[in-house]
Amino acid sequence: MIREPLTRHDVIWQCVHFDQLDTRTLYNLLALRSQVFVVEQECAYQDVDGLDDQAWHLLGYRAGHLIAVARLLPPDVSGEWPLIGRVVTRAGERGEGLGRALMLEAVRTLSVLFPESVMALGAQAHLVPFYQSFGFLPVGEIYLEDGIEHQWMHRAPGTSDLNGPVRGGEADAPD
Repeated sequence: MIREPLTRHDVIWQCVHFDQLDTRTLYNLLALRSQVFVVEQECAYQDVDGLDDQAWHLLGYRAGHLIAVARLLPPDVSGEWPLIGRVVTRAGERGEGLGRALMLEAVRTLSVLFPESVMALGAQAHLVPFYQSFGFLPVGEIYLEDGIEHQWMHRAPGTSDLNGPVRGGEADAPD
């Protein structure tokens, strides 16, 4: 764990490297990702892609239940820069800013792990404005990944202050 668990939006945030995940936590995070990406979004794809074991996993818990996850890849694992991916919130928890809180924690965590680095992510195209609100800018053209339009986005080190309030009511069912 790189930081003590934080409470924000009555969510306990924890960031652990793959090697620190116990089997139950790994099962729960893979199940949550599968529920959202495969079942809800009706997208059959290979979620277990050989990169999880090189990643930090940001986990959000409410009342002891895993409700949000993001995968944080170090530089040179899947591109030149650290990458935020597999960003997901549980369906029943959406609509109150959980996706925003998850992204704030992901950006803050990568800023601690890799303070002088650009951050990257591959956003579903309809969520580009959501990610722009965190200082990410589109790079290149929209591309298809697993039949869904995506946009590469980068965030420069030191971009905007993220200490502002976490707002609800915005798109919080990100990629």
